[in-house]
Amino acid sequence: MKINIAIPILLLALACCKPVSHKSYIRLNGFTQGTTYSITYYDSLYRDFSTQIDSILNRIDYSMSIYNSESIISKVNSNQIDTIDTLLKEVIEASFNNYHLTDGAFDITVGPIVRAIGFGPDKSKGIDSAKIKTFLPLIGMNQLMLNGYRLIKANKNIQIDVNAIAQGYTADVVGEFFKSKGVANYLVEVGGEITADGVNPSNKDWVIGIDRPMEGALPGENLQAKVTIGQGEGLATSGNYRKFIEVNGQKYSHTINPKTGFPELNNLLSATVIAPSASKADALATAFMVKGLDWTKEFVERNKDINVYLIYAGNKGEYRIWMDEGMKKKVIP
Repeated sequence: MKINIAIPILLLALACCKPVSHKSYIRLNGFTQGTTYSITYYDSLYRDFSTQIDSILNRIDYSMSIYNSESIISKVNSNQIDTIDTLLKEVIEASFNNYHLTDGAFDITVGPIVRAIGFGPDKSKGIDSAKIKTFLPLIGMNQLMLNGYRLIKANKNIQIDVNAIAQGYTADVVGEFFKSKGVANYLVEVGGEITADGVNPSNKDWVIGIDRPMEGALPGENLQAKVTIGQGEGLATSGNYRKFIEVNGQKYSHTINPKTGFPELNNLLSATVIAPSASKADALATAFMVKGLDWTKEFVERNKDINVYLIYAGNKGEYRIWMDEGMKKKVIP
């Protein structure tokens, strides 16, 4: 699953432009959950929400960061506690929904395998087939159950890792905070996962750049396309071209197939998803990289509230594109 993937998109239209109502947009940025965040919003009262947003980010970090040994999720994984807070409960409930929606391709129990091959706070790196096979009985959200605020594990050795949805969820929470304060124009980006509403400083739709999946390229260095986003939608991109480890000359993807326990190999290079929320877009982008091109196409045809921009390798290794009709309307020519 996707763990703290480097930002695979470029935020556009954030440079100093003509402001709405002749007032400047406020911009905040920093670090959270082992990655960066960038927030831009317009408030007619010009209120500084940095303290409140810091509080939100700290609460989420304390709830679900596997990099924080004192977080609730870390204590659940070490069986110190089995009671969770509202934030982690909401993320686990959303994870169950996405687990069933994607036939198990999205699964928050793959954490031990992700960390074992080097994507996480652990320092070890490598693909040990025998070790991975010992983890397989611990993989599967069907072995988890929520009873109120209690998370019940069928096996005490099961561990959860919500990084493949937490950043999208965080963007949604900040977006909801802005709505509660009457802020209508904002863009929130956390680790590359985005939610946006209203208009940008140019009084136009927010525009997001999608990178061409080129190994070694910096975010925004080679744009494949630009798309618009708004109305509280969420956008996320997952890809195998930036987040990988190399062991003895062999590169391994961060996208783990929960069914096999091994990095998934298919011709889908990146999946950009626009969904009703950033958390859903985040989870689905991960699942699509597991399921591959054909399954994703069929999924999108059945779920009209999801739009995708897929970049995949053709038979000769060339870049090829597929997008649904809804995404075609969002792409800027």
